[in-house]
Formats: sequence, C-alpha cells, structure tokens
Amino acid sequence: MPRFSANLGFLWQELPLPDAIRAAARAGFDAVECHWPYEVPVADVQAALSDTGLPMLGVNTSCGREGEFGLSALPGEGTRARASVDEAIAYAEATDARAIHVMAGVAQGPAAHEAFLETLAYACAQTDRTVLIEPLNRYDAPGYFLRDTGQAQDILTTLGAPNAALMFDCYHVARTEGDLLTRSTDLWPIIGHIQFAAVPDRGAPDHGEIAYSEVFEAIDRMGWPHPIGAEYIPQGATEASLDWMQTIGGRA
Repeated sequence: MPRFSANLGFLWQELPLPDAIRAAARAGFDAVECHWPYEVPVADVQAALSDTGLPMLGVNTSCGREGEFGLSALPGEGTRARASVDEAIAYAEATDARAIHVMAGVAQGPAAHEAFLETLAYACAQTDRTVLIEPLNRYDAPGYFLRDTGQAQDILTTLGAPNAALMFDCYHVARTEGDLLTRSTDLWPIIGHIQFAAVPDRGAPDHGEIAYSEVFEAIDRMGWPHPIGAEYIPQGATEASLDWMQTIGGRA
C-alpha cells in the first residue's frame, strides 16, 4: 500500500504551517512537504514535526519576484539563484527534509540552459540531500524553462550529479505528455519524488482523466520507498476532500 505526503502549499492553506502539519497527522498522512515555508520560524515547524512524528520531505527554492517563478535558469541572476539555494538548504537541514526542489523560472534559450546547469551544480555541491528538478506544464506555468521530462532527463544526464533527480509530478506529466504509466516506468531510475493531482482540474485524485487507483498500484508494485505527494487543490475544506485516501488510496 502506498504512503502519502500532504503538500502544505495546497492542503490546509488557511492554517499556519505548524497547525497544518498537525492537521495532516490527524488526517493520516505519513509525511508533509512544503512550497515556501521561509516566513515561518523554523523552531515552530521543528516542534510540529517532533509532536507528530511526520518527516518533512521537501521544500522549494524561492519563486523570486512576481512573474519569475524561480531564479535558477534566469541569465545574469546567479547571485540571487545561489542565495535561494542556500536558503532552501538551510531550511531543509533544520527540518531534516529529504529534498530541495530547485525552481528554474520563466526563461528560454541557451543562456537559460547554462544558468540552470550552473545553479544545479552549485546546489548539488552544497548538500548531500536530493536536489530535484520538476517540469511544469505550459497551461499552469507558461514560459517556464523546464517543460517536459525529456528535457529534464537531458539536463540530469549532463549534470551527472548523484544527488540530482526528477520530481515526477503526475499532474504536470499527464497534461504535457500523457501516457503516465509508461513515462514513469521509463524514467524510474532518475525519479526522486512523486506527486499527484486530478487531471485536468488539479483537484483531489478521485476523479478526472487519470485512474489513480491504477497509478498508485503501479507505484507500489515498482517498490517506491517514500510517501508520494498529494499536491492538489481542494474544492473547499481539505478535510472534505480526503475520501480518496480510503476509496483509491488503500486506507482502511
């Protein structure tokens, strides 16, 4: 049976982060993950993790200024990009998070490619935690540098860092490429984290175009060792969106 992580960038958004961690524990999640927790005192997050026993799986690097959506592939912004990596590493170390998602940003072209590689090389050299990259679909993130898993695979091959990996977000992959189970099987050796949401509305996974009961079973069969991330947007209260944990998630 798969285990699940609550992405607190979307779930329980109305609560302060420490309270959201406690809510995730009460709901039966096995872990938590964040987007940008940097305004929350790390001691408060540490206390909530300690109280609940939930591990923190990951944090994102900063989005930067409005419209940037990340800094790491922005030509000429290496200083800011490295600072965002340092910030994420420090928070990850303080919360013992497994991974850091290095956000690329809105950029295109060879200069962006080189900037992204330079930032990723820096990140991988600064930590032994997993450094993740995630392709985002063009509907939700128009102009985002990292567009699909093929591009991500090429970047990881060029980078050649043992602690760099792919964030395989089923929602983004399905919207961009389709053939979700084949893509996950083909990319299995480079996947460092898995997330999910319904397609196309990014809601809870018990509806839409993807049969997540089959996806969860396939992930479980392939021996995925970590909780997979529920990164969906609830329609209303998060607690009211959690029936999927029983109906398709295998929870009694």
